[in-house]
Amino acid sequence: MKTSFYDPEELKSLGLKSYGENIKISRKASIYNPEEISLGSNIRIDDFCILSGKIDIGSYVHVAAYTALYAQYEPLIIGDFAGLSSRVAIYTFSDDLVWGTSLGNSTIPDEFKRKVDKGPVVLEKHAMVGSGSVVLPKTKIEIGAVAGALSVVRGKLDAWKIYRGNPIKFVSKRPSKRILELEEELKKKYPF
Repeated sequence: MKTSFYDPEELKSLGLKSYGENIKISRKASIYNPEEISLGSNIRIDDFCILSGKIDIGSYVHVAAYTALYAQYEPLIIGDFAGLSSRVAIYTFSDDLVWGTSLGNSTIPDEFKRKVDKGPVVLEKHAMVGSGSVVLPKTKIEIGAVAGALSVVRGKLDAWKIYRGNPIKFVSKRPSKRILELEEELKKKYPF
């Protein structure tokens, strides 16, 4: 009986740049430019997710349902043990949608578009992004930082801190010691 995830042969046929072991990608996910996508091990990508462009996902990462990762012009890097809740959207670029200085949508050749903002997005180890959040270009979410649900994330979120809102604001510190201890225990039991 088939599961809702690609089996090993189907996974191989996707043409990903690289991938590790125990990869669960929903058959209902959409993958564009698979030759630019690298996946570590122990990854789950749920139904109705979109992955497009230069994406590098570490190990032990969950990308929940309806999440969209758009990285056509700049890379998106997601570190080990990071998590993206449902309906997160991450962009490494944005077109001029407001000021009328260029044409702007995906059907327009690049020569007629002006990228208002583009730059890499990096989520370091143990970073978390809550449901419904939008992560904009040139963003770095440092180790263990959290963006709460429905946040608009731009710039740098400092390590082991919790943020939320629009505009995003610091809420409190996040304890790191136990998370890092659990990471080490897991690595000893299940090396990757």
